[in-house]
Amino acid sequence: MRRTVSTALMLGLAACASTTESNPGRTATEQLLLARAADLAVEGLRLPIPEQARVFVDGRYLTGEGALYATSTVRAALSQQGYRLANDRDEADAIFELRAGALSIEQMRRVVGLPPLAVPINENLNVVSIPELSLYSRRDRVGVAEFSGFVHDARTGAPLGAVTPMIGEYRIRSHKVLMMVTWGQQSARPGERDPGDSWREF
Repeated sequence: MRRTVSTALMLGLAACASTTESNPGRTATEQLLLARAADLAVEGLRLPIPEQARVFVDGRYLTGEGALYATSTVRAALSQQGYRLANDRDEADAIFELRAGALSIEQMRRVVGLPPLAVPINENLNVVSIPELSLYSRRDRVGVAEFSGFVHDARTGAPLGAVTPMIGEYRIRSHKVLMMVTWGQQSARPGERDPGDSWREF
C-alpha cells in the first residue's frame, strides 16, 4: 500500500499541462509600429477642395500589410478636417486616389565590437555562425509610412489637385551592454503615442 501511495504521489507531481498558442505572421510590435507611423503621417491632412465636399477615398492602389488600417486612418483624418465621407463613388463630389510610397518596418543595429558573422569553413560553403561579440549595441525598429495621392472630380474625372507625400515615422530603441545587460524600448506598447526616452526605459 505504501509503495502504491508513493507511486501515485510521484506521478501526480510529475504531471503537467500545456497550452497551444497560435503563431501569427506578424508580432504585435510590428503591427503597432505600422499603425503609429500611419497615424502620424496623416496628421493635418487637407485636400485641395472645399470643406464639406463629399469625398470617396479610393484605396485600391494601397496594398500590402497594414493597408486597410492606413486607408481607415486617412478616412478618419479627412472626417476630422470637416470633409464628408462617401461610401460609394456615385455619392461623391470628389475621388481621393490614395497610394503608398512606403508602409513597412526598418531595422538598424549599431555595434561597438563584432556583429554576428557567418564564416565559411570549407569549399562546400559550409559555414560556422559566430554570435555577436560586442561591448555595446543598439537596435532601432522604425515603422515608416509615406502616402500621397491626387483628387479628381467624381463625375467628369477632371483633376482637382494633388496631395504631397504625407510621412510618418515611429521609432523604438533598445540598448545592450556586454551582450547581457539590456534596457530601452523592447516592444511597442498599445495606446502609446510617444515611446519616450529609451535611455530611461528599464
